[in-house]
Amino acid sequence: MAQKPAPLREQTRSVVRALLTKTALELFATKGYDDTTLEEIAAAAGVSKRTLFNYFRNKEDLALNGLSEQGELIAARLAERPADEDPWTSLRAAFQVLEEMDLTAERRLEMTTLLFGNETLRAGHAEKQARWQDLFAPLIEPRLPDSDRRTLQARAIAAAAITCLQAATEEWMGLGGQADIFDLYDTAVQAIRRPASQPEKTTT
Repeated sequence: MAQKPAPLREQTRSVVRALLTKTALELFATKGYDDTTLEEIAAAAGVSKRTLFNYFRNKEDLALNGLSEQGELIAARLAERPADEDPWTSLRAAFQVLEEMDLTAERRLEMTTLLFGNETLRAGHAEKQARWQDLFAPLIEPRLPDSDRRTLQARAIAAAAITCLQAATEEWMGLGGQADIFDLYDTAVQAIRRPASQPEKTTT
């Protein structure tokens, strides 16, 4: 059965939100986040400030708008993975959605630098990504061995994977985008999944 298309009003609202977000990010990249005003964003987008407030509460909401959508796209991809696949393998494959977005490497680096270079946005970014746990954990749980602590285990895996992705993104930004972000992600995952090494024995 074909999926029913969203009502025209919802489609229009989505388009306007996308336009406002794009305009805001371009101004943030040009002038800096702190030096860009909501009035400037509204004027550049060709709308009134009042209209802008109908879609976004503040500048932070504008800058972080895409994160909720990203989480939903990752969750949708995760749900499509084979049911018997290892959760970590499924998560890595689902995270590939981020690489498929229509962004140049320069634009991606620009946006990442904006998010991680501002303390307020950095905190908001971490908070929104943390909410991805609620999307991912129910999809991870059925892949784990039956246990009365399976829900906890699923949330722990989701949280750890998100943290690894964030660490890899920060490292990628620090390298000026001159690295494969998923190679960095794999390194981060290996670090937390590797069994603790035993202390070396000393000889006398």
